[in-house]
Amino acid sequence: MQAKKILELREISKNFGKMSALSSLSFSIKKGETVALVGPSGAGKTTLLNILANTVKPDKGSLLIDGIPSYKYTTGKQLSRKIGIIRQQFDLVGQLPVIHNVLAGRLGEWGFFKSLLSLILPQDKELAIKSLDRVGIPNKIYEKTSNLSGGEQQRVALARLLVQNPEIILADEPVSSLDPSRAEDILSMLIKLVKEENQTLIASLHSVEYAKRFFTRIIGLREGKICFDLPVEKITDADLFTLYNLEELK
Repeated sequence: MQAKKILELREISKNFGKMSALSSLSFSIKKGETVALVGPSGAGKTTLLNILANTVKPDKGSLLIDGIPSYKYTTGKQLSRKIGIIRQQFDLVGQLPVIHNVLAGRLGEWGFFKSLLSLILPQDKELAIKSLDRVGIPNKIYEKTSNLSGGEQQRVALARLLVQNPEIILADEPVSSLDPSRAEDILSMLIKLVKEENQTLIASLHSVEYAKRFFTRIIGLREGKICFDLPVEKITDADLFTLYNLEELK
């Protein structure tokens, strides 16, 4: 049976003042796909991810999340069950222990009082322990988050996503601040986790090498437009030369 469309963009455009960030983008992503967004700086990758996360509204066009128009997701709980995001800066509170940053993945489900109580007495502690174990740092649960290395902090961010358990994971340059060996470890772990949960992953990356190694489909963006949208095995050097405006190297 063919996988269903989990995300669908129809003629999406976004401007910031006189600058066009995205121009008439249309494509769909099926449940369980792993998709990398690549392209030069300023291509619109982060803007596209923010639109997919429903945190930025397009000026034109429409976004369907699991077949439902994005504007109909009116509560944080509805959206957190569908979409989770991991950013380049990890979005962690350094002064808090690891367990609190992990359990932040439950805030979309909890009410105000349970969230407040969890700052004093962590709720769903076993879920946090299980998630930290899956990302390989169960012994860091009570450590101050700012004391961790960059790779360990990224693992905390992954554990937070495991606790949230969304159907779709968006990752904005998730390994750009890590050295190559740690970057490869994190990407390997991320791909493994989403496959285990049959989640959909869309990640922006600077490294085409990582995109080709870890993902099954790559969308090349340039100046807010799609340059190519292909399975990894069909991407040619010519496609990449055009994407990065390197025709003279052909």
